[in-house]
Amino acid sequence: MDSLCLKDIRLYNFKNHESLELSFSDKINCIVGRNGVGKTALLDAVYYLSMCKSYFSSNDKQTVRIQEDAFMLEGNYLRSDKEEHIKCGWKQGQKKVFKRNEKAYDRLSDHIGVFPSVVIAPKDHELIEGGSELRRKFADQVISQSNPAYLDALIHYNRVLLQRNALLKMQQQSGKRDASLLENYDFQLELYGNQIFNARQAFAQSMQELVQSYYAQISGRQEEASMEYQSGLQDYSLLDELKKRASIDCASGYTSVGIHKDDLQWNLKGMSLKAFGSQGQQKSFLIALKLAQFDFISKKTNIKPILLLDDIFDKLDAQRVEQLIQLVNTHHYGQIFITDTHADRTSDIVKRINEESVIHELN
Repeated sequence: MDSLCLKDIRLYNFKNHESLELSFSDKINCIVGRNGVGKTALLDAVYYLSMCKSYFSSNDKQTVRIQEDAFMLEGNYLRSDKEEHIKCGWKQGQKKVFKRNEKAYDRLSDHIGVFPSVVIAPKDHELIEGGSELRRKFADQVISQSNPAYLDALIHYNRVLLQRNALLKMQQQSGKRDASLLENYDFQLELYGNQIFNARQAFAQSMQELVQSYYAQISGRQEEASMEYQSGLQDYSLLDELKKRASIDCASGYTSVGIHKDDLQWNLKGMSLKAFGSQGQQKSFLIALKLAQFDFISKKTNIKPILLLDDIFDKLDAQRVEQLIQLVNTHHYGQIFITDTHADRTSDIVKRINEESVIHELN
C-alpha cells in the first residue's frame, strides 16, 4: 500500500485565514483552539487540495476571505516516497487554476483521486436527514476518487442532461417537438447512465460488508447495518423509459427518469436509520460509513487517503473518541488530522495513543 502525507500547507485569504503556514506529522495532527479561529477552515483547505473544491462550502465565493476577491493554497506532499507540490489559485471572475509540480491541469477532474482524502464532520448528518442529491454526491465523490472513467461518465451525463432539459424547456414554450434531437440525447443518457449505474451498484455491494464491520466495532453492537442502492435502472431500460416518458417530459420541461434520481438507503436491523435510528446509532453509522469509504478508496487506489476528523467530540463521548483514535492509529491508516476546541482533552487522549502526534493551537 502506497503512503500519502501532507508535509506542510500555506493558506492565503482562505476563509477566515489571511495567511497561515504549518508543517505536519506524518501520523496524527491535532488542530485545537476556540470556536471561530479557523480549525475547520484548515481541514477544508487540506480537502480542497485533494478534491479541487470545498467540503463545507457550496461554491468558491464562500471560501475566499471576507472583502477579498482571491485566495491561494499550496501544499507539499510525500506520495509513495516522492515529493509533490500542489498549488491552487482562485480569483473572482477568472478560471480556477490547479498546478501539480508547477504544471497546470487542463482538466480539474484529472486531479481527483491523486491525493485522496476522507472527511468525518458534524455536517455529515445531512446524509441522513437531507435529500437524495446529497447521498448521490457522497457516492459520486467516493467512486470518483478511485475511478476516473466514472467521473468522466458523470460529467458527460450531467452535461447531456442539462442540454436535454434545455431542449425540453424550449419545446414546452414553443409547442414544437424535435423528436430526432431528443432521441440523440436519450442515447447518450443511456450510454453514460448505464456506466454510472453499474459503478454505483458495485460500490454499494463493496461498502455493505465494510459498513457492517465498522458499525459493530464503533457501537459495540451486533445490529445489522446496511446500505441499499435504489435506482430505476434496476427495473427498466433507461432508453425505453425515456422514450415512454417523452410526452410527459416535454410537458414538464424536465427529464423525469435517469440516474439523477438514484438514492442510497441507510438501514439498521432492516429499518430506516432516519426514521428509527437513535442519535447514537446515527452517529455511529456515519462514522462507520466514512471508515468504510476510507477502505473502499485505499483498496481501489492502493493509497491510504488522508483522514480528516472535524470536531469529533460533537459526535461521540470521550471514551468513544479514544476508541476511534485507537482504531485509526493502526498501520491500516495513514496521516490523520483532528480538530477540537479543548486542547487538553485532545492532547490527553492522543498522547496516550501516539507520542509522536503534533498539536497545533490556533489563536
